[in-house]
Amino acid sequence: MIPDLPTASKNSIPDYQMSSDSLCVIPFGGVEEIGLNMTLFRYGDDMFLVDAGLMFPEDDMPGIDFVIPDFSYVLEHKDKLRGIILTHGHEDHTGALPFLLKELKAPVYGTPLTLALVRDKLDEYKIENVSMVPVKPRGTIQLGVFRVEFIRVTHSIVDGVALGIQTPIGNVIHTGDFKLDPTPVDGELMDFHKFAEYGENGVVLMLSDSTNAEKGGFTFSEKEVRRAFEDIFYKKTGRIIIATFASNIHRIQQVIDVARQFGRRVMMCGRSMVTNSQIALELGYLKIPAETWVKLDKLKDMDDSKVVIITTGSQGEPMSVLSRIAAGEHKEIKIKEGDTVILSAKMIPGNERSIGKIINHLMRKGADVIYEKVSEIHVSGHASKEELKLMMNMVKPRYFMPIHGEYRHLKYHARLAEKSGIPSENIFILEDGAVLEIAGEGAAVKGRVNSGRVLIDGKGSPAVEDVVLRDRKQLGEDGIVIVHLCMEQATKKIIFGPEIIKWGFIFEDASQDLLNEVRELTAHTLSELDENLKSDISHISAKLRAALKKHFRSRMDRRPMIMPLIFEI
Repeated sequence: MIPDLPTASKNSIPDYQMSSDSLCVIPFGGVEEIGLNMTLFRYGDDMFLVDAGLMFPEDDMPGIDFVIPDFSYVLEHKDKLRGIILTHGHEDHTGALPFLLKELKAPVYGTPLTLALVRDKLDEYKIENVSMVPVKPRGTIQLGVFRVEFIRVTHSIVDGVALGIQTPIGNVIHTGDFKLDPTPVDGELMDFHKFAEYGENGVVLMLSDSTNAEKGGFTFSEKEVRRAFEDIFYKKTGRIIIATFASNIHRIQQVIDVARQFGRRVMMCGRSMVTNSQIALELGYLKIPAETWVKLDKLKDMDDSKVVIITTGSQGEPMSVLSRIAAGEHKEIKIKEGDTVILSAKMIPGNERSIGKIINHLMRKGADVIYEKVSEIHVSGHASKEELKLMMNMVKPRYFMPIHGEYRHLKYHARLAEKSGIPSENIFILEDGAVLEIAGEGAAVKGRVNSGRVLIDGKGSPAVEDVVLRDRKQLGEDGIVIVHLCMEQATKKIIFGPEIIKWGFIFEDASQDLLNEVRELTAHTLSELDENLKSDISHISAKLRAALKKHFRSRMDRRPMIMPLIFEI
């Protein structure tokens, strides 16, 4: 079940009037943040979206499962939406699709693996009757006045594409996520010729992945990870457990290949890992000999030296398989001396603490844990500085817009663009909702549309409002105090209480003096009330709340949530 979403931004602004003969580019996510990737292209009455991603919650979002962009502007103009194009299958580019497609109908274009992963997610949310149109590199589609060509790129997931967008004002390149991998696992090289061809024909604007803009040199090829795996497999005689992203089909393939090389058999663990591997296998993107892939229930009958387990949980997700293994809560997999656990993924900023806890738990149980800081068991899927400059030199855009990164990433990418010869006045670092207009006379940021973040808590609940998040933070930081009492309706005398109930506020043994003070203050506050207002329960509650709030602040410098419960009998 899909939650109900806000129909308009909380900070609603007047609809921006776009020029009918200008190309408008509007990011709704993916700038000044990692994730939420979503960009709108509009010319006159035709518009299309590139990606519709989610972001995982930050530390100050208690209870939130994930975050999606506020796409209320798209909904307000859905009659003009000609389609949704997906650059690849990562959830930070596809995760908001179920929520968007609940609100509107539009064809979805993507490569076969991307669409297969999305279809599985739509089935999970019971979204039906979606037109999903498979595309191939160098294939083209027409979306109103836009003609879009798909260009193969290499990334950490199979079937990634960049976009060559032909518009009435000239060509636009959207790189998607990419790196220049000269030796990709599947042998499918990035289409350098097509990028160079666009560069020779002229490109008005390029939007380019900025995730690794701080990192010097070139990003290592995915095949470099194989060497690290081979070294580990050669040295280890016990079970090997490898945690990685379920979407990283190339990484999974390399584990399988090395396992076969060393005479080991592979088990998949985790719903998304099994599902994605099965999809990739059926589409031919993953090659697993029948005798190599065995079911997890065979684990107890196998020699440790023959076992490789591929699982989820490389980011310390609380309910992931690896987290349950580390906590000793997994039914079939129990860590023992001689086990080796490999975290074959980069620690996403914000996840370091939860990943560290898992590493500590695993090592206490006797496992040897290998992760990015101590071994080369992961390479990035994003281009570093020299690759980004090479892309700019191939495409040679007139205007440049860095995307897919926090502000510092966008700023570093902008500096690289200047060093590559693009004038600073032709470089645009946008915020979510800002409108970049390009016409014959030039380019400028000329306005804003509704944008923001929508917080999702579970599948069936409404989108979480800011006030709910504030309440959760307050409860987490200062707790709650409930003042329960009963009053005689006729005389307004207290006949029961006040009883003080508290959670997360103060330890029981240290609270008796304070609770006595609260009771005395409650009785005193009630005795001071104007006789004419004693019949108004809401007035009594407000007075109690104000008095207790002032007392806790002055006495303890604490601000618990205060909830008077007053009954009349």
